[in-house]
Amino acid sequence: MSINAKAIIESIEAGYLKDKGTLPSINIGDTVKIGVRIQEGGKERIQPFEGTIIAMRNGGINETITVRRVFQGVGVERVFMINSPVVANILVIRRGKVRRAKLYYLRDRVGKATRIKQRFDRPIEGSKVKAK
Repeated sequence: MSINAKAIIESIEAGYLKDKGTLPSINIGDTVKIGVRIQEGGKERIQPFEGTIIAMRNGGINETITVRRVFQGVGVERVFMINSPVVANILVIRRGKVRRAKLYYLRDRVGKATRIKQRFDRPIEGSKVKAK
C-alpha cells in the first residue's frame, strides 16, 4: 500500500474517531464502568457493564478493550471497540497497579486471588481529589 493510500484511509477514519477529550485515559488493570447502548423495540437505553480491563489491542479506529467481571459465579468477558457508537461512555472507577500487558491469568483465579492493587499516582478524571 502506498503512502498516499494510507493517508486517504487515515483521513476517512478520522471522521469516526471519538474525541480524546471525551474518553478518559484507561490502562490495563483499571476497573471501568462502560455505558452500552441497547436497542429494545423502538427505545434505546444505556446499560452499564462494570469490570476490569484485562487486555487492550490495536490503535486508532480499531482500538478494543477486553473487560472481565464475575457475575453469579461465572466469569463474563466482553470486547468493546472504543470508537464504536455502541459505547456511550467510559467511567474509570479505580486505577489498577499491574506489571503485565495482558491479565489473562485472572481467568484461572477465583475469589480474593483476583484482586488487583490500587494505584494512587494517577488521578481519576472527574474526581474531586487533586493529585499532588
